[in-house]
Amino acid sequence: MKRKPSLAVIGAGARGLISYAPYFAQFPDEAEIAAVAEPNEQRRHAFAERFGLPGERVFTTWEELLDGPRICDALLICTQDRMHFEPTMAALRKGYHVLLEKPMSSDPMECIAMTEAASRSGRLLTICHVSRYIPFWQRIKTLISEGVIGEVVSVQHNENVGYLHYAHSFVRGNWRNAEQSSPMILAKSCHDMDLIRWLVDADCVRVSSFGSLSHFRASNAPEGATDRCTDGCAAEAACPYSAMRFYAQDPEANPFAALIADPPTLENRMNAILTGPYGKCVYRTDNDVVDHQVVNLEFAGGATAMFSMCGFTRDINRIVQIMGTKGEIRGDLLKEEVDLFEFAGGKRTVYRTPSGDSGHHGGDAGVLRQFLSDLREERFAGSLTSAEASLESHLMAFAAEDSRLRQGEVVDMRSFRSSLAAADRA
Repeated sequence: MKRKPSLAVIGAGARGLISYAPYFAQFPDEAEIAAVAEPNEQRRHAFAERFGLPGERVFTTWEELLDGPRICDALLICTQDRMHFEPTMAALRKGYHVLLEKPMSSDPMECIAMTEAASRSGRLLTICHVSRYIPFWQRIKTLISEGVIGEVVSVQHNENVGYLHYAHSFVRGNWRNAEQSSPMILAKSCHDMDLIRWLVDADCVRVSSFGSLSHFRASNAPEGATDRCTDGCAAEAACPYSAMRFYAQDPEANPFAALIADPPTLENRMNAILTGPYGKCVYRTDNDVVDHQVVNLEFAGGATAMFSMCGFTRDINRIVQIMGTKGEIRGDLLKEEVDLFEFAGGKRTVYRTPSGDSGHHGGDAGVLRQFLSDLREERFAGSLTSAEASLESHLMAFAAEDSRLRQGEVVDMRSFRSSLAAADRA
């Protein structure tokens, strides 16, 4: 290609406008924004205005965009979880390269189908596993690859979701119900499954998992709680999840407040609290995704990993401990520190891994930069977060959820993959 790639964005919601648009605005020479498809009128117009798109390049639906002739090199698909498969398959058939939001799909068969379609088409299908592009995780991966801690024996990985983030996104928000979006292990923790698979660098052979929705249920509602925080709730003043207190904060100080209304004026936010899901009592929504879960993993060669996700944490953070035959790595993403201890000589080294201003600790800019580079250099296979690379960690997540639903029964990954292959042939 050796030229500036052109892209269209499907789904200019929070990810399209907030996470990715700033990169294109900051680096206009990196890519040309050719079109947008977005059903929300406010978001559609805001995106079109920001990039000076003419009316004929502004679409209400992805079907309208893909029904016409191919108008650019690639599509950035930022739709909701259960709206990934059809536009991705249509885009690949049309000859587009695709940068797809995670998770690939809530259905393992669709994940497999997309991976195979990308392979057949020779098109680039990259998944937004932005964590792999974060300097913190790249430093850890480099240390492991260089053999500094020897062979990886065990990994302990904690995802601290944060109590307010969990209440916003997974109790009141778009990812609160598995049937409408994805189970928690996919919607939030597919990043973690991908990171563990990448760091261990071996096939997963066995999985077991436990977890449940323990707290955010009607039976745990405090006395005097009402259906909405604005209905004269007797518990609202002391409730840590009060929508009135949380979403009335300045959006500059609380980014979640900016996500409930578009534009996030105080009037619009108050109206969203009064009428939308973000004003509902956290104990009286239709949420069903787990608020805590553990996953045990065994890999070829004998390495093991323990993953823990919890919604009841102070910070939004990931903490990891990687134990090898020659040393140990401890990492704290929020501090952006990687602490290496080498057994020979007892040497300790602490690496600072600053991420810059980009969202997700630099991961958002990282995945875009790599995708655009792959397009320019015509590297259409084997990218860092290709569908092929991502499929394995998705299958680990599906197997973990399968185990959890069967009271922690161990899932043999070879049998699990075989059953999916048999279903695909049927």
